[in-house]
Amino acid sequence: MPGRDLSPPAPGAHLREPDGARLAEAARVFALLSDTTRLHLLWLLALDESDVGSLADRVAASRTAVSQHLAKLRLAGLVEARREGRHVHYRLTDGHLRRLVMEALSHADHRVSGRAPHD
Repeated sequence: MPGRDLSPPAPGAHLREPDGARLAEAARVFALLSDTTRLHLLWLLALDESDVGSLADRVAASRTAVSQHLAKLRLAGLVEARREGRHVHYRLTDGHLRRLVMEALSHADHRVSGRAPHD
């Protein structure tokens, strides 16, 4: 078919037509990604796990604000936490989310920089 993208799917992609529940869940995830601070936090966590203080420094936000964002992401099942002494370390829950965040920001980089898109 003309204009159809024939590039291979991402590794680990699930190739079934989505039903209403899957579309609603994807929309819920995209809604959480639509906040720039949360997206920045997810990008940082895609690189490595981190604690609230370090994340707050990196996103230039208060610890309280970062904690609130992380609580939302945790309730949504996008991040998980583990306690180490007095510190709580956060990490992404899965590789699909990591690739989604990285691809979204790579796409944004092309749009902002004017570089040609690629597969």
